[in-house]
Amino acid sequence: MVSRACGPHSINSSNTVCTTNKRRYASLRHESSNDGGGCSPWTPSLLPPASYSRPMPYRPIVVVVFIVSPTRTIISEAPSSTVSVPEEEEEESEGGGGGGETGVVVESQTPADVFRRWGCTESEVSRILARHPSLSRLRVPLLQAKLEALRGVGVGGPELVKIITCRPRFLCGRVGHGVAARIEFLRSTLFPSDDAGAALLLRAVSRNPSLLTYDVEGTMRPCVALYQSLGKLDLLRRTRLAPAHPMYKYALSVLAISRLDTLRAKLANLEKFGFSCDDVMGLFARTPNVLTLSVDKVQRNMTYIVGTVKLPPRSVLDEPALLYCNLERVLRPRHLLVVKLRQMGLRPTPQVKEPYVVKAVRMPERRFLRSFVTCHEDAVARELMEYYENVKGLRRLAESSRSTRRLGFPF
Repeated sequence: MVSRACGPHSINSSNTVCTTNKRRYASLRHESSNDGGGCSPWTPSLLPPASYSRPMPYRPIVVVVFIVSPTRTIISEAPSSTVSVPEEEEEESEGGGGGGETGVVVESQTPADVFRRWGCTESEVSRILARHPSLSRLRVPLLQAKLEALRGVGVGGPELVKIITCRPRFLCGRVGHGVAARIEFLRSTLFPSDDAGAALLLRAVSRNPSLLTYDVEGTMRPCVALYQSLGKLDLLRRTRLAPAHPMYKYALSVLAISRLDTLRAKLANLEKFGFSCDDVMGLFARTPNVLTLSVDKVQRNMTYIVGTVKLPPRSVLDEPALLYCNLERVLRPRHLLVVKLRQMGLRPTPQVKEPYVVKAVRMPERRFLRSFVTCHEDAVARELMEYYENVKGLRRLAESSRSTRRLGFPF
C-alpha cells in the first residue's frame, strides 16, 4: 500500500501525523500536543519538507509460477502473468513425439529377471536377494557383465548361491575387470587345464571367491613364487595326491599356513622313530592334520606307545588316532583299564577285537564304558569304574606350573 505524504500546512495547523501512521503513533501524538513548546520527535521542524516527497517509482512485479506435473516441473517468470502448459503438449512430450506417433516401449528388467535368465531357479534367486538385498538395486547392464565374467569359470546357479553366501558383497565389487587374466594364471600354475582341473577350479572359486579379485602381478604371482622358493609345493608333490583327491585341499592348506622350519622339525621328529621320508609323506597324505601336531605331543605319544604299550612304531601309520588322542585323558587311562581287565581274567564285549588298546582309543567315551566296563556284573563294573576314574584323574607332573610358548600363526 502506497500512501501520500502529508502537506506542511496540515501538519502546522493541527500538529497531526500522516494518516498511515495514525494508529501506530496515537499515543506519541497525544504527548507531542501537550508538550509546552518543547522539542519532541514529532514537531514539524524535524519532519522533511514537502519538496522532499517524491512519487514512488513503478517497479513491475515478477510472479514465479510452479507447475507440477507427474513427469516434470516447469518454473517460469513473467511480469504479472501466469504460465501454463497445455495437457496435450505434456502428453505429446511424454509419448516421445507428435504427429500421432507413439514412443517405443522398452520392457523393464530387474536384477531378479537377470538371475532367472542366467539359469537360477526361483529358490536360488530368493536366497541370493535375501543374503544381499542391495543386489536388487544394482544396474542391470553391470550385473549382466559380471555374470558373464563368472561364466568363464563355469559358475552356475548353485555355485552363485555359495559365492553370495560366502561373500555377500562379491557382485558389488570389480568382478569383470581382469578376471580373464586371473583365470588364465590359476589354470597355468595351480589347476590343470583338463576337465578335472576345471572342476577343481570351480570348487575353489565357490569356496573362496576372492581368487577372482586378487591382482595377478601384485599378489598372486609373488605368492606362488614365494611358495615355490620355500619348497612347499615340492612337499605337496611328494604326497602324490591328485588335485581331484579329497585330501588335496587340506594338505595344501596345512602347507600354506605352516612355517618351513616348523615343517622340517616335525618331519625330522617322525623320522627319528624309524619312518622313511616316503612313510611320513604317505601319512601326511592320508591325514594332513598330523603336521599340525606339536613336536612335544608326537614325541610323548610315540614314546608311550612304543615303550609302555609295546606296539611297533609302524602301528601309527595304520592308526593315526594314536597320535591325535590325549595321553593323560585317553591313551594312558584306557590302556591301564585294558591291563586291569587282563589281570582280572576279563574281556570286553565280543564285538571288540584285538588289539584292545587301539580299539579303545578310537571309541567315544560312552561307547568305551559300555564295551569295557558296564558290560560286566554290577560289582565288577563298580570296581572297574572306580579304578578308571582314579587313573583318569592323574595329571602330568608339574602340569599346572608348566609354561607353554605359543608360536602363533602360522603353525
